[in-house]
Amino acid sequence: MLLSPWHKLPPQMRNSAVKPYYDILATKKVQLLAKRLFDLIVASLMLLVLSPLFAVIAIAIKLDSKGSVFFRQTRVTANCRLFKIFKFRTMCENAEQIGTQVTTHNDMRVTRVGAFLRKYRLDEIPQLINIITGDMSYVGTRPEVTKYVEHYTPEMYATLLLPAGVTSKCSIEYKDEEKLLANSQNADETYINKVLPQKMNINLEAIKNFNLLNELLTTVNTVLAVLGIAKMRPQNFEKIAGGAVSQRLTEGVFNSSLKLGVNNA
Repeated sequence: MLLSPWHKLPPQMRNSAVKPYYDILATKKVQLLAKRLFDLIVASLMLLVLSPLFAVIAIAIKLDSKGSVFFRQTRVTANCRLFKIFKFRTMCENAEQIGTQVTTHNDMRVTRVGAFLRKYRLDEIPQLINIITGDMSYVGTRPEVTKYVEHYTPEMYATLLLPAGVTSKCSIEYKDEEKLLANSQNADETYINKVLPQKMNINLEAIKNFNLLNELLTTVNTVLAVLGIAKMRPQNFEKIAGGAVSQRLTEGVFNSSLKLGVNNA
């Protein structure tokens, strides 16, 4: 996962509000490379291990409702590039034609199996494919659809310096986003004007403080959030991991990833 040269970024990203975030990431190229190697190796292994679960979920979806197993939708990732996200389908067929592109609490479009998958975030598992192809990462800003990206402020484009993520600190904080939109008369308008700016503030802060320790902490807290357990604070995590953990973690993951990458070549 290498940072694109500044002059090769899309015009809308080459602005003075994005530049400070770019400069921060430019000093962390080794960690960005380690992050990509980690993503690629772990996602490949997980896809293999979880293949039986894929089959079970696919059968459940087909038995529960009419439609395809996967939900494919165009989203925006690094450098404003468009890609097709993989998710298990959790809504009725043609859900986008009969409602908004954000899901509200008790959304009637969600199927019975879909409600279970969404509760435990199992619908996100197919994004392992997107991680392998490089469209996504384990941790990063959740990918938005084009119509929401069109409402980004100049600074918000900094979140597109890195690939979109399966999870993030923002995803944990807004895991009950559907409830926030439940009483809105216009879910799209509420999302764009109120929810999106708040989410982007969290995502931008994550870019400023990017390092592998924070990424690992976010991954742990995602699991805890799904299980309904209180999230782990950074100071507690560092205490468990030991002193000078960030530097050792960076070096360890990078070196291990290089070894694994060579062995798998």
